[in-house]
Amino acid sequence: MCEHHKLPIHNSVQCIVPPHILESMIARGSEKQKRWAMRNLHLDGQLRGERHVQEAVFTMTPAGEKRRTIYDAGSGQTLPGKLVRGEGDPASKDVAVNEAYDGSGYTYDFYSKIFKRNSIDDKGMRLDSSVHFGERYDNAMWNGQQMVYGDGDGETFNRFTMCLDVIGHELTHGVTSYEASLAYQDQPGALNESMSDVFGSMVKQYVKKQTVKTADWLIGQGLLKGANDVALRSMMAPGTAYDDPVIGKDPQPDNMRNLYKGSFDNGGVHLNSGIPNKAFYLSALALSPNGRSWDKAGPIWYEVLCNRLRPTSGFSDCRDMTIKAAKDLYGAAERSAVQNAWKAVGL
Repeated sequence: MCEHHKLPIHNSVQCIVPPHILESMIARGSEKQKRWAMRNLHLDGQLRGERHVQEAVFTMTPAGEKRRTIYDAGSGQTLPGKLVRGEGDPASKDVAVNEAYDGSGYTYDFYSKIFKRNSIDDKGMRLDSSVHFGERYDNAMWNGQQMVYGDGDGETFNRFTMCLDVIGHELTHGVTSYEASLAYQDQPGALNESMSDVFGSMVKQYVKKQTVKTADWLIGQGLLKGANDVALRSMMAPGTAYDDPVIGKDPQPDNMRNLYKGSFDNGGVHLNSGIPNKAFYLSALALSPNGRSWDKAGPIWYEVLCNRLRPTSGFSDCRDMTIKAAKDLYGAAERSAVQNAWKAVGL
């Protein structure tokens, strides 16, 4: 059982597509792509500003059981939109509705069966989602109370409900807000993003019955439509997920020697997350070479997320905590495996 803060500290709206991709579209894309990217950046900022109003709308009595509700925003920007599917309702003719419904259910099931967690807040929080948000909106997000999905522009991005790890990633931002409440800035913010990649990837691996070795360790595979674009991020090999004339080349570092130290994107939260991402991948590979990522590495990271990290924790804190948790949960061999994984990324 996780130890909860008395009141959850919600961070700002977190989107799956990092701003450096949209900035590259503005700098390198066609006039149409530039317009889409500028509109998306503006809308992201607008949503952050409206977030407290949305929280008031979506604060509801927890259901205490899996309860999914899907809305259709109808290409508008008013949330939640029209109710189109509730828990137990038959499948819709709309593929995005079904993907949002199934993806939130898979994420709920993963946390419930593997970590005995009762939804996002561990108290039965209902899982609300809005699909078809905005016009050609190139993003998906957890806004503090619900999931929001764009359809993509159809040229650079596909629809955002299609990737299960994207759904798991964004819902994990909710878990983080109720647990460690990692500040969305600098290294704590990069850890926030990394935790979402870690658990989002595990959700996908769980559903697809993948082992550590058979998993692709990609986040958002198939979301990008470019010929040289594999995914948004690679946990196995940060910096290799895409190389595109419009959105640029994947800039994620995989080692502390290349840590981004600027102010863009809240201090590089989407960039520097590649470093702890690779540490988790290496830990999972060492701890369960013939098994699954949630056999040992997952419980270690979950223990640290819930009970040890604090809002201002940085990479070295996470390193020390996961090493100690490995020893506490399993033993000396596991401690050494996690320690070596962090050493491999410069920590």
